[in-house]
Amino acid sequence: MDAVEQGVMVTEASQNCCVGLGANPDRDGFVTLDACIMDEQANCGSVAFLERIKHPISVARRVMEKTPHVMLVGSGAQQFAVAEGFPLEPAKLSEDAEKNYKQWLKKSEYKPVINIENSNSPTAFAPARLDNGDWNHDTIGMVAMDAAGNLSGSCTTSGMGFKMRGRLGDSPIIGAGLFVDNEVGAATATGQGEDVIRICGSHLVVELMRLGLSPEDACKKAVERIIKIKGSKAKEIQVGFIAINKQGNYGGYCIQQGFDFAVCYADDKNFLVEGKYVI
Repeated sequence: MDAVEQGVMVTEASQNCCVGLGANPDRDGFVTLDACIMDEQANCGSVAFLERIKHPISVARRVMEKTPHVMLVGSGAQQFAVAEGFPLEPAKLSEDAEKNYKQWLKKSEYKPVINIENSNSPTAFAPARLDNGDWNHDTIGMVAMDAAGNLSGSCTTSGMGFKMRGRLGDSPIIGAGLFVDNEVGAATATGQGEDVIRICGSHLVVELMRLGLSPEDACKKAVERIIKIKGSKAKEIQVGFIAINKQGNYGGYCIQQGFDFAVCYADDKNFLVEGKYVI
């Protein structure tokens, strides 16, 4: 749990336009953050539509550990965070986000660009990680196995840049953006959240592993299901999954070229893997 929380905190803290308070805002000019976390005992916590809190993943963990609920949203999530000692950050856009927002306002068009910043994505370390650097698919997910073979996972995002006010994607939803089953494996997703939600993506990947598929093959099957649903429109979107099973095998797959994920072992061996893709 500590690894998957602190790992994604690296990205949340980096003042860029991908994840965290430095990210691009919604179309009304506000940055709203979503995150969820899940452990080996199916305990889980989530926050959504959270404003002015630097580390939503840590608030999600507090929801899991200190409340009878799974998800808190909006002002209620912020109120809980402040009560737990999280400071309210200034309601101000980062320099890059403000520049991007002003540029977007000239036409106010919502046209996600696939993988536009993938090569500049910040790297966090964990047994598996998938991070699409596209400013409109702003998510980092991590899944981890400890020395005892227990699994945990996390997922945090600023959501799509210039989204409608109040929009939520898959990232804070257990079973969509993240799912952990300690008997089978764990998976997380990134990309166009609406399409991950349609297939309960991360849960689907875990269930496919339960049926005997490898992590890579399970991720591929989930991607293919989205492509089947989207038809010719699949080429306009990006979705990717990563997964790890109880044997410590890992894998990932995405719709289109451009997703990479990082693998890290306890002996400090770590490397990037170019995600396989269908289209």
